[in-house]
Amino acid sequence: MTQFDFKNKSVLITGAGSGIGRAAALAFASAGAKVMSTDLNEETAAETAEEIRKNGGVAESAGLDVSNHSKVEVVVASTVNAFGSLDVALNNAGTGGQVKRTAEVSLSDWDRVIAVNQSGVFYCMREELKQMQQQGSGVIINIASIAGMKAMPKQMAYTASKHAVIGMTKAAALEYAAGKIRINAVCPVFTRSAMLNELLSHNESVERKLLQTIPVGRFGEPADIVNAILWLSSDQSSFVTGLCLPIDGGQTA
Repeated sequence: MTQFDFKNKSVLITGAGSGIGRAAALAFASAGAKVMSTDLNEETAAETAEEIRKNGGVAESAGLDVSNHSKVEVVVASTVNAFGSLDVALNNAGTGGQVKRTAEVSLSDWDRVIAVNQSGVFYCMREELKQMQQQGSGVIINIASIAGMKAMPKQMAYTASKHAVIGMTKAAALEYAAGKIRINAVCPVFTRSAMLNELLSHNESVERKLLQTIPVGRFGEPADIVNAILWLSSDQSSFVTGLCLPIDGGQTA
């Protein structure tokens, strides 16, 4: 099995308090990275950082609402102040939306989902790229979704926001490729997380119906996504940029 080496690398992760974000934070730290764990829930961000330190790693934490641009600026600056650089940024923070047909979606729900999933990724990329340009290198990984590659009925805001993440990833990848900054996205299928649990809670038959759409017959696990994130963040993928990689058990095929 390939062993990834992120010794002395600085990694900023949003949404690191649980799910894919926490799994990624622990994996990066295990591979030698210094991790800035951030989350809207400051307590869970701190718990992730504390777990890393208990295992002998280096980590700091901060509360972060990615929909607030000024707070994103502060956290990026704090990461550089703490670790001296920003080598990898994982823009993972996200939220689901109302499970309703388009005409029934509230304006407040639309605004909330777009603010976090779309504007939040833009704010993070904007500030991360400024630092990476100064350094002359860097890697950004955005968490999109299979909902960014195909329609997800009754999830208008979520589908729109994840399509946007894919578009932003590709556009920025082209803009910064010559500057030794790589930008890619991963597009998970339904993955074991609090967000999936919320989706499944709406109807007992939902789980069976969703599983039927995944050829391998199971939901994703955080480790399935993290393995791809580590590869895309490593020098082993140095020729890869602008990729939006489905990790979906064959669903989009």
